Amino acid sequence: MKYLDDDRDIRFNLFEWLDLDTVLNAPRFQEIDREQLGMVLEEALKVAQGSVSACNEEGDRVGARFENGEVKLPAGFAGAYRDLASGGWISPTMDPAFGGMGLPESVGTGISEFLMGANTAMGLQILLTRGAAHLIETFGSEDLKASFCERMYSGEWTGTMCLTEAGAGSDLGALTTKALRQEDGSYLVSGEKIFITSGDHDLTPNVIHAVLARTPGAPAGPKGLSLFVVPKVRVNPDGSLGGPNDVACAGIEHKLGIHGSPTCSLVFGANGGSQGFLLGREEQGLAHMFQMMNAARWEVGVQGLSNASAAHQAALAYARERLQGRGPGAGKGAGQSLILEHPDVRRSLLLQSAYVQAMRALVSYTAWCMDMAQVTEGVEHDRWQGLVELFTPISKAWCSDWGFRVTEWALQVFGGYGYTMDYPAEQYLRDCKIASIYEGTNGIQALDLVGRKFRMQDGRPVKDLLRLAGDTAQSLGVDPVLGASARQLAEAVKVLGAVLTELPARGNATLLMLLNAVPILDMLGHVVGGHLLLQQAQLAQQKALALMAERGVDPNNPGAVRVLQSSSRDAAFYQNKVQAAIHFAHRGLPLVAAQAVALLSGETAPMDAVF
Repeated sequence: MKYLDDDRDIRFNLFEWLDLDTVLNAPRFQEIDREQLGMVLEEALKVAQGSVSACNEEGDRVGARFENGEVKLPAGFAGAYRDLASGGWISPTMDPAFGGMGLPESVGTGISEFLMGANTAMGLQILLTRGAAHLIETFGSEDLKASFCERMYSGEWTGTMCLTEAGAGSDLGALTTKALRQEDGSYLVSGEKIFITSGDHDLTPNVIHAVLARTPGAPAGPKGLSLFVVPKVRVNPDGSLGGPNDVACAGIEHKLGIHGSPTCSLVFGANGGSQGFLLGREEQGLAHMFQMMNAARWEVGVQGLSNASAAHQAALAYARERLQGRGPGAGKGAGQSLILEHPDVRRSLLLQSAYVQAMRALVSYTAWCMDMAQVTEGVEHDRWQGLVELFTPISKAWCSDWGFRVTEWALQVFGGYGYTMDYPAEQYLRDCKIASIYEGTNGIQALDLVGRKFRMQDGRPVKDLLRLAGDTAQSLGVDPVLGASARQLAEAVKVLGAVLTELPARGNATLLMLLNAVPILDMLGHVVGGHLLLQQAQLAQQKALALMAERGVDPNNPGAVRVLQSSSRDAAFYQNKVQAAIHFAHRGLPLVAAQAVALLSGETAPMDAVF
């Protein structure tokens, strides 16, 4: 299965749209320049389209296997993993002191998209290893950092996070795994965890688990949890591997998608010998774990984008070669037309592209805000960090929900062939679905948004966001090409502002916000998407005009413009960037007003229904 990327839009986001120079001029990144980053993206795409993509289909068809108490991954995974580890692709944005490349997060977005799009199962392995190692780097003792960080960032060992337990699900306060302190300062961990992504495998000799557990006497609920590092194999003081650490895989799940990613049930301390080490302080485990969880939630948003983009690119390639029926411009007696010529197929393809571009803009801008938070201090830092926290649940939920819908639209372009395994569409759809479920279901993300993120910093981040979107709409209101689209954005901002003002003021405000958290997140995602796409479209117009001037093309001569667009990849790209923003504004943004009708009516029928 060949992975088809959208490298051009990734580079537009990074090198043309985002203010990358402000980030690179900061002392933290002053040794890095644009040329280097371009080369990094080029190499990341090569490895993604090479060994990583090559084993994706077998990973899906064969899948992870549980044999004689051990997890075996499909052929090709070991070689692809070695390529990723040796190239430094596990830790491109992490601290060079522990073997990372030290790149900005905004660059890491493109790298993650390539890897997730080429092989989601492999991408998840990388995501979790990086996140678990960063937990140790942030909260671990110097000894723990020395023992684990570099070996994990280099790919010598992998990592996981172990939260979920049978019966607890998303209610982490109900976790029962125990940790008993020993005289040497270590802990004996005992309990069972389920749904642990890459909890066991044969890629590396050790797997390092970040485990939430409860110490004796700790209070009930989430406040009583502590966080521990529990290796699969014990590590000697000199860094060599010792004996087994009483961590056993009891089985793997048989799933709808991501078949190459083993989802494990793990048993810790069945024989009383699972040694763990405290990260941070006792009873601060959940607060510490949120560092990894929030990073993973944003990266799951990247997964939704990646699956959607790959599915769209595959559908576009198919539409360029599949003959079926006759398009509206075909003459009498003409042969079959490419399905690309049919208006309904063109509508679907542009709608797919518009949502993919909106998702990419959202996760890329969020990553840039992360970079800005790293290179600023005081009030400026708080501003950027506030936006990161606001965008995290939106990135996760909006991109995974609409990413799945895009994979569905893409499959439809293939017709009956899309439902078969002869083409990649059905795998992208299956692999994408889990993104709305794990790392906190999208319903939980919506509750986090309305319950916490709207209230943080006295509501400044969401107010800033709506103000920025309103400014974009106002600045383009009289633009001859984008004006009508800008007015759609202005109306969406107005309607969303009314919802966020009126609902909290009603007598049953708590119920209304809980009942409508998911549509509110969806409305905000559309507003952000429309705002960012119009920003990009304005820039694309400027770039297109500059290109026409450079080539001596009169922008008022439609024929000459079309010739340029047919011969220049950049000219076609800028044209499509503008059209995608227009299409999103007229097809996506009206959904905000439609949902507002129900919300402002105060309708609470689900609470009165008898199930």
